[in-house]
Amino acid sequence: MNTNHLSRRRFIGSSAVAAAGTLILPKTSFAKSFFSGADKPNSLVGGVLIGVTTYSYGHMKNVTAEDMLQYCIQDNISGVELRGDATELSAGAPKRVAGQSGADFGKAMAQWRATVSMDIFKEIGKKYKDAGVPIYAYKPVVFGVNNTDEEIEYAFNAAKALGASHCNCEMPESDAQTKRIGDIATKHKMRVGYHAHTQATPTLWDTAMSQSDYNCINLDIGHYIAGNNTNTVEFIEKNHARITSMHIKDRKVNNGPNTEWGQGDTPIKDVLLLMKKNHYKFPATIELEYKIPAGSDDVKEVLKCRDYAAAILSA
Repeated sequence: MNTNHLSRRRFIGSSAVAAAGTLILPKTSFAKSFFSGADKPNSLVGGVLIGVTTYSYGHMKNVTAEDMLQYCIQDNISGVELRGDATELSAGAPKRVAGQSGADFGKAMAQWRATVSMDIFKEIGKKYKDAGVPIYAYKPVVFGVNNTDEEIEYAFNAAKALGASHCNCEMPESDAQTKRIGDIATKHKMRVGYHAHTQATPTLWDTAMSQSDYNCINLDIGHYIAGNNTNTVEFIEKNHARITSMHIKDRKVNNGPNTEWGQGDTPIKDVLLLMKKNHYKFPATIELEYKIPAGSDDVKEVLKCRDYAAAILSA
């Protein structure tokens, strides 16, 4: 039996149930429900798109692509970086069975990725777009040295089917790997943004960007400042044309902890105002990583981050 067909029916069916049922949302002026007939989400403020990575909802109990869409709607977010875990869960990817080795599971996933129909990804992308939350980035976990070329090809094909303009991935450790990814990205004419942590320096991405015009930067300003790089604004001004999308969080210097926004050392305000002033078109992506306060949850905290950014951009 065609499991891809079953997964598509499951996605459509579960969505129909959600559409017919009652969606419980937080009592906030920003909370909106696409299914209730209210206005669609809108997080374009001052010309800057405030987006979110679905990694930010990692503590929630429900983690399918459908669930992530509902969280975005509740947070009045109108653009998203959709991660591969939720997407592949909704697309019917195989699950690791008891006793299966990591290597064998990796082979099963590679086979699935090389053969899965893109129709389900198109359906997911359409559902997000129709709800007013278009997918601007796709972040699958297939850009490692142990992944096959077919898996990397799959990543770009899935991103296109979802409607994304680019892929994001963790910064590879070797120049050979960025060359490999860059060559495939060039073939697909789709940019890939490399995401760094505190290993970031102002020159970290230079070699990768020289290898391919499609090798770019997924800058995380929280990690960048935690790595004691004090030139965040200058770095963005210099490299803005090669930034795919930017992760926003607040951290302390000297590899310090994540903090609630406004309590760390990251120049969030300066960066957002720079984006507004210079009309940069890449999104400002909320990445929630600080400790969730008692009595709160990921959805409530993402909304607080959205409000924080919106207040800066609307001033």
